[in-house]
Amino acid sequence: MLTLTEEQLATLPAWVRQRNRASTYPRAFLEAATAHGVAREELLALAGVSAQLVDDPAGKVSLQDVWRIGAAALVLTGDESLGFATGDRMPLTAHGNLGYALLCAGTPREAIGILERFWHLRGRGALFSVEERDDGVFLELVPEFAVPARLTQMMFSSMLTSVYRGMEFLLPDMPVTVSIWLRGRQPVGFERWQPRLPEVRFNMPRAGISLLGDIGVLDQPLPTANPEALRSALLQCERESALVDDADNTLRRTRAALVPGLAGYPSPEQLAEALHLTPRTLRRRLQEQGYSYQQLLEEARRRDSCQLLQDSELEIRRIGETLGYLNPANFTRAFKGWTGLSPREWRRRHLAQ
Repeated sequence: MLTLTEEQLATLPAWVRQRNRASTYPRAFLEAATAHGVAREELLALAGVSAQLVDDPAGKVSLQDVWRIGAAALVLTGDESLGFATGDRMPLTAHGNLGYALLCAGTPREAIGILERFWHLRGRGALFSVEERDDGVFLELVPEFAVPARLTQMMFSSMLTSVYRGMEFLLPDMPVTVSIWLRGRQPVGFERWQPRLPEVRFNMPRAGISLLGDIGVLDQPLPTANPEALRSALLQCERESALVDDADNTLRRTRAALVPGLAGYPSPEQLAEALHLTPRTLRRRLQEQGYSYQQLLEEARRRDSCQLLQDSELEIRRIGETLGYLNPANFTRAFKGWTGLSPREWRRRHLAQ
């Protein structure tokens, strides 16, 4: 099965198993699989998820349920391009209050800011960030956890296709060059989706959507702008977000900020400053959730090591240095403790999938 084992799931935060996500997304995988001739009862049985959970339009599922349904759909269809099919089925209106807020935003830049601010309401399991450069903008997705590469590729192709569909709707005549980046190889069957998408670049060092050109377009008014409706939609997004308490929000934001830069991972003091907290408050809130900075640092190292090892061009020694292991033996020892395999063995098995 292309999902995490029970032992691996047990090491993840409790919210991964909490049923608080819209059933819209697993239904999209079900519909795409049944279009292939797969019996939905067979798929749900393989996933171990009840039909009642996904058939209720107001129903809620867990991230674990979404992973299991996505993995079962991939296994039963054998279609490695299934993510593009599911993303194509999810217009802005499929994303609830967040999608409505994006529709009502005044400009594309405001819509991107809203998406970044409330991504956690619909995109848990992936971290979303926006990087603006002189020549354009890059909307990046990074896995929040290390999951099987084929499952990550399918989920990310679904998310990015859906984001692109939203951009296409808001800016039908985009004057910038758009491309979708994915880390894995081009899947068999992708050819039928290529005409419906911009350039899709595979085997890239990062995953996301690249916008190149005059980004002044991001400040142009949108035809669907509606200030009153936007305020109402944002209020609903705030209410949804408020269901996550401050401590859990701090934990999520800390995880999102723990990414390696040129000087390595940020220190506790740097994290606290980035989150507009005192180091003492950050430490207390993490402790309330049963975590420490060191635990989250190890979690980030494990997550990022698996992500970086998927790039066969990166030297293992360089990966270890990026993660803060100046001695390659220390990186190997730590990685074996996380996975039971050496970095070289893990990479070989991954590339063979």
